[in-house]
Amino acid sequence: MSIVVAEGVSKWYGQVIGLNDVTVSVPPGITGLLGPNGAGKSTFMKLVTGQLQPSKGRISVLGAPIWQHPDLYFRIGFCPEQDAFYERMTGLEWVSALVGLNGLSDADARAAARRALDMVDLSDAANKKIGAYSKGMRQRVKMAQALAHEPELLILDEPLSGMDPIARRRTIRLIREWGRTGRSVIVSSHVLHEIESMTSNILLINQGRILAEGDVHQIRDLIDEHPHTVHIRAEQPRALAREFLGADDVLSLRFEEDAVVVQTGKPDLFYARLTAMAASNEFGSIREVTSPDDNLAAVFEYLVK
Repeated sequence: MSIVVAEGVSKWYGQVIGLNDVTVSVPPGITGLLGPNGAGKSTFMKLVTGQLQPSKGRISVLGAPIWQHPDLYFRIGFCPEQDAFYERMTGLEWVSALVGLNGLSDADARAAARRALDMVDLSDAANKKIGAYSKGMRQRVKMAQALAHEPELLILDEPLSGMDPIARRRTIRLIREWGRTGRSVIVSSHVLHEIESMTSNILLINQGRILAEGDVHQIRDLIDEHPHTVHIRAEQPRALAREFLGADDVLSLRFEEDAVVVQTGKPDLFYARLTAMAASNEFGSIREVTSPDDNLAAVFEYLVK
């Protein structure tokens, strides 16, 4: 059974269209919702959690219509992108209060809150006021309140935003573990590699429409059918360029200050060769390798074309 089913769902705010005729079925497990800022991700999640009513169409969650069915809220956990805290409450007090809304006693709510704070590595800051939390700690305490009541479906809107690299890795691991226990997760991000590290099943959304859905590796293949741009800052860019010129997969190259910019038709082959060249030390140090085509904006550009 699909955990979320949208049928011809649209949502508009006056003259602004937030979601445009979306029909999609989200399977159990972990699903990544990918799109640039303003693509419609948050609107979709607010519809799924019953915070908004569709302007048109129907949406069901866990087999039932979400709108005006508050009993479903006990089975859903939601971590919003925006902060909304009582700054003078401690993390433990805040999570306990929200868990208590699910009908738990004070003692049980406090115990559940402690377990959730421990899961997101906030036990040491449980008795610290939220007003003194860093951005990353605020993200983690929002995660704690979302999962404290052990929902069947966890919905996370840009949960990694503001976290340091270590916290990101731990959160990604936590999300994967949540999925392995048989629960489902819908997680949004505008960073492709973050979603790839959590799941292979994704929905691509842009300008309120679903552009593609399915396995992330199949969608990656769509990128690799197009010329791929790689920017290489190096000690000897011209020596690198001379080596690249003899390769069949290099379509073009140009120079910038201390750098060479290459277009390749076979990025996997090119990156493998570049790695070997860097390891050989024959071409001086390679300081930086970046590719604008590796970001999500490039995926959308290709798919729209």
